[in-house]
Amino acid sequence: MRKWLMGPVVVAGLVGAGLGVGFSALSAFAVTTTQAEKRAETFRQLELFAEIVAKAQANYVTEFDESQAIEAAIDGMLSSLDPHSSYLDPDDFKDMQAQTSGEYGGLGIEVTAQDGFVKVVSPMDGTPASRAGIKSADFLTAIDGKSIVGLPLNDAVKQMRGAVGTSLSVTVVRENVEPFDVTMTREVIRPEVVKSKTISDIGYVRITTFNEQTTKALDKALDQVRKDAKGGIKGLVLDLRDNPGGLLDASIDVSSRFLNGGEVVSTRGRRESDVERYNARRVNRFPNVPVVVLVNQGSASAAEIVAGALQDRGRAVVLGVTSFGKGSVQTVIPLGPNKGAMRLTTSRYYTPSGKSIQGAGIEPNVEVAQVRLSDKDIAELKTRAARYSEAALPHALENDQGAERKPPHVPADMPPADYKGEDYQLDKAVELIKAGKAMVQRDVAAATPAAATQSAPAPAQSQTP
Repeated sequence: MRKWLMGPVVVAGLVGAGLGVGFSALSAFAVTTTQAEKRAETFRQLELFAEIVAKAQANYVTEFDESQAIEAAIDGMLSSLDPHSSYLDPDDFKDMQAQTSGEYGGLGIEVTAQDGFVKVVSPMDGTPASRAGIKSADFLTAIDGKSIVGLPLNDAVKQMRGAVGTSLSVTVVRENVEPFDVTMTREVIRPEVVKSKTISDIGYVRITTFNEQTTKALDKALDQVRKDAKGGIKGLVLDLRDNPGGLLDASIDVSSRFLNGGEVVSTRGRRESDVERYNARRVNRFPNVPVVVLVNQGSASAAEIVAGALQDRGRAVVLGVTSFGKGSVQTVIPLGPNKGAMRLTTSRYYTPSGKSIQGAGIEPNVEVAQVRLSDKDIAELKTRAARYSEAALPHALENDQGAERKPPHVPADMPPADYKGEDYQLDKAVELIKAGKAMVQRDVAAATPAAATQSAPAPAQSQTP
């Protein structure tokens, strides 16, 4: 970051250049001295840490693994910065690489940490967790009868992973329901990242996560809905509900299927020079077709990038309820052979209009609830909303623009009491397209730099056992 010392300039203008230079040199010396003092204090803290480890090992009631304790301390330091920074030991790092490649072993459930509990972001379609009925916002409190409350997230995830074909029991705490146990069998997870179908002449495409397989699967799905719509596609519904995010690069590619160039997202890091803009590649598949994007409180990270880009660019109507609100980007930094890696929040991201959604989420153009709320549900709406959003996570970054999440309220549109359908939000999206009320931006790119910048991976905010 470039810094200008305005004080010496003012002084020089008043009493002469010589005094200005002298003051500048003194200021530089003060800065250097401060940095040296901070470095010395850091060394003192490290010495304190070593002393604590030694005394704990000498006096604790039983011996413990010092390596594991130090790893836990490292992870605790990183997770105290924000909920998405963490340490990945070599096994975790390997698992994370497998996860982003699109195939891994486990249960198929996205989880995060909240107040010492393991909280479900969303189950992945077609996985053991989904078939077992695990839901977004569930809390997992025990594995095989042993409590995981207060356990570091990495350790809890390790316990849920294991050999394919082995079973485990998970205790689930769900609002307004007595705690219950669910038994699941671990599988090789090959999530079906994109699903599609046609509803008369309207295409429906659901993206469940953003990994290395997403773009290829999306292209295949778009080809299929075009083929199945005999009279031509009259509209498209892009379903990003309960999509926990994934790779930044994949979000750029997905957005590119609906935009003719122009900005998708920009990122800003710690320094003023750490600004990058990511533009859509010119591969718009349906330039004149109206699009409705479905989101809910489980739509996060890369899913919010796509929804925010299409909304800001006037390319789509966003329908549903306010999204999760994760407006930060993580970089995975390898630490060397057999040292694992650290996942560190390195920047915030902004929609094409320059808006940060950190904590606030993407607000839909058309607010529609998926279920009808009873009087009791409405009374507890505030409590539920406070539990399930980025802003509710411990140590969450503040929104640097002061934006806040919309206060809990009764959605404008809910299923009627006699609704017999299966998916009210999807029904409303189809109705919107048929009524000609979905926006279409016809082959117009936003005014952004001509050259797209190189994208980089930004892992999802949660972990997937």
